[in-house]
Amino acid sequence: MYLPSHFEQKDETALCALMRAHPLAALVTLQGGTPTADHVPLEYDAATRTLRGHVARANPLWQAAAGHGVLAVFCGPQAYVTPSWYPSKAQTHKVVPTWNYTVVHAHGTLRALEEAPWLHALVSRLTEHHESPRGQPWAVADAPADYVQQMLRAIVGIEIAVERLVGKWKLSQNRSEPDRLGVADGLDQGASASRAVARLVRDPATPPEEAA
Repeated sequence: MYLPSHFEQKDETALCALMRAHPLAALVTLQGGTPTADHVPLEYDAATRTLRGHVARANPLWQAAAGHGVLAVFCGPQAYVTPSWYPSKAQTHKVVPTWNYTVVHAHGTLRALEEAPWLHALVSRLTEHHESPRGQPWAVADAPADYVQQMLRAIVGIEIAVERLVGKWKLSQNRSEPDRLGVADGLDQGASASRAVARLVRDPATPPEEAA
């Protein structure tokens, strides 16, 4: 990833927060020498620097990538930026459109896990986490036990030992302060996704879950 120093995000707390707030990763692997991307929700365990998730047993990813290096790409808030929001436009007209975004690249080695107890614990934990905001959260135990076992046989767990996290917060840091404020004000007039970027432009240290 092209990464000018003024866009680099080195705060691991911020990187972890983005992965938690936006867990659907594009998991890039090489299969038969061809880059392939699968979209997989992953949980990040900061204590062990490990990503965990699961894929369909029919998906060749878990066999093709086992023991190999992979890349998981997590995308946070993003929005188009028009040059019309820059106060400097009226002065020089030397401005062009761009895109602001936040992203985390997690590099590591993948292994596959097929043990039913491990898978049951994983899907139970993921379900509890994502159902928790609901007034009446669904739980794995709500489904018949034999059906749950049938579903577990249809998936394979994946675990990625993360060796490197790279973050890019492209938030108009290369513009003047008036231009940055103009971008934030313009983004604030848009949809919720644009407003999330506006909050980050004003304060790049804003946790992604609060910006969303």
